[in-house]
Formats: sequence, C-alpha cells, structure tokens
Amino acid sequence: MRNFLLGWITATPIVWIGAVLFLCTMAAAAGGSWLRSRHVLAAGAKDDKDSDSHEGYVVSAVLGLLALLLGFTFSLAIDRFETRRTMVVEDANAIGTAYLRAQLLQEPHRARLSRLLITYTDHLIVLAKLPPDQARAKVADDDKLLNDIWAASAAAFDSIKQYDFSSTFADSMNAMIDLDASRRAARLAHVPSEVFGVLLIYLVGTAAVLGYVLALGRARRAAAFLLLLLCLSLLLILDIDRAAGGGITESQGPMEALSRSMHSQNPAIFDRWRDPSQAMSAK
Repeated sequence: MRNFLLGWITATPIVWIGAVLFLCTMAAAAGGSWLRSRHVLAAGAKDDKDSDSHEGYVVSAVLGLLALLLGFTFSLAIDRFETRRTMVVEDANAIGTAYLRAQLLQEPHRARLSRLLITYTDHLIVLAKLPPDQARAKVADDDKLLNDIWAASAAAFDSIKQYDFSSTFADSMNAMIDLDASRRAARLAHVPSEVFGVLLIYLVGTAAVLGYVLALGRARRAAAFLLLLLCLSLLLILDIDRAAGGGITESQGPMEALSRSMHSQNPAIFDRWRDPSQAMSAK
C-alpha cells in the first residue's frame, strides 16, 4: 500500500491528482450534508440553533489541525527542495574545480578529462529535466560516464603521482563523484507517503465535517470554495516535493552556466602564458 501510494503521488500528473482529490472531498461533503438532513428529519424539526456555536468550535478545531498538518508537510517538502537546489550549486562547483585542475595535466590526459567532464555536465542538465521514469533509464549512462572519468583520472594520476598536486587532483575527482551520489539521493527523497496518506484522509474527513455543519444555502458554496483552496494547497506541496515533472523544480542555472563556460573556453586558452606561440593563438 505504501509503495502504491508513493508511486501514484509521484507518477500521476498533478491535474489528475487535483481532480480526484476535489471529487473525493466534494463527495465527502455531500455525504456530510446528507447525514445532516437525516439528523434533522429524525429530530422532526429544524436544526437546533443552540448547537451552532458548538459546531463552529468543531469546525475551527478541525480546520486548525488541518492547517497545522499542511504547514508541517509544506515544511518537509521545502526542506527537500532546498537540499536539491543546494546540491546543484555544490555539484557545479565541484565539476568546475575538477575541470580547472584537469588543465594542469599533460596531454593526452588533459584533453580526455576535459571532454569527459563537459559531456558529464551536459548529461546532468538533461537528466535533471527528465520525468522520473525516463530519468531512471538514464542512470546507467550516468554511471558509465563516472566510470570513464575515474578511469581517465587513474591514468592521469600515474603521470603525476610523484608530485604533491596528485592528492589534490584525486580529491577533486573523488569529491565530484561523491556529490553525484548525494545529488541522486536528494532527488529520490520525498515526503514520506504515510504523511500524505494521513493528510489525504484528514482532508476528506474535514470535507465531511464541513458538509455536515455548512449544509444550507450560501454556506454550501463557501464550503466548496474552501475545499478547493485546501486541495490547491495540497497540490502545491505535491508539486514542490517532485524533483522533476512538476511546475516547481530546482533551477539548473549554475550547471548550465558551467556548461556554457566550459564549451566556450578551449583548453588551449589556459596555456597562453605557458607558451608564447599559443598565447598569440588564444587571443
């Protein structure tokens, strides 16, 4: 049940979730209204007006607890969103550092690693924008690129292992690979499905209470509008919780800026003060 709920929440389009959720709440409100009418018929008279104040307290308590649950879930979703956004910046910085340190290598190691790092950065940008089902199919490509980068780093390390710089170079490559695993884990992290399950049940229960208490006249329209707002609030949380496929996703700006920078700068530009002849061609 847990896996089914998580799969339905993460894979179903937000519009469909909103439609199902609103229909369920409206059905619950209609059920509550029907129970109220049965209560009135059983009493053989109109509703007891003396109970209005007590019902108002009940509605306030139910809505207050629902607001607390929504706020708690929103906080969980925002924390995960901020983690994903931060990971993009950290990953871009790590790749940029590895790319710059690769320019200190001799050929052919420098050209090989530079090409692999550029390809890897472009792959991450594409991977971040794919829906979850398509992204899972591309994970093998991500692993292959990392293996190629580490193999190229190992080959380059053999040529510099006698220098102090060798450990710094290896650390930068290792940090970049570690951040890939951390970023992948952050994109797979979601608000626990149990939290959403309780929230959905409580939302439907709240709709039933509103239908029972606000069963007449304009109160019905007000209750329907309130339920619509509550459903929209939950949909916003669901959208933020999605790493891809939603309307609110972490910006890939730092990674895209890094990609543009690496594509626009030929590795030879870093040699302009090493060799005077290359300095002229780099201008």
